[in-house]
Amino acid sequence: MENILPALITGVLALIGVIITNISSNKTIESKLAVSQAITDTKLDNLTEEVKKHNNFASRIPVVEEQIKDINRRLTDLERVKGDDKK
Repeated sequence: MENILPALITGVLALIGVIITNISSNKTIESKLAVSQAITDTKLDNLTEEVKKHNNFASRIPVVEEQIKDINRRLTDLERVKGDDKK
């Protein structure tokens, strides 16, 4: 019985030490994870904004192409009229 009591006390103290260490480690990991998640969220928001800008640009390109075609047609018509005036 003399050897059992010190062994039990040592075991309980070791268990308390392990529990305290685990709680401390978990808090540290949770803190790092929260920071990492915040950074990821910020980067995702920035990427989302860039995609929106790109999509807006991509939707405007066909409009610009159509306007260029119209300008080219009008320019060709003006050149044709100017050429007819010289004759």
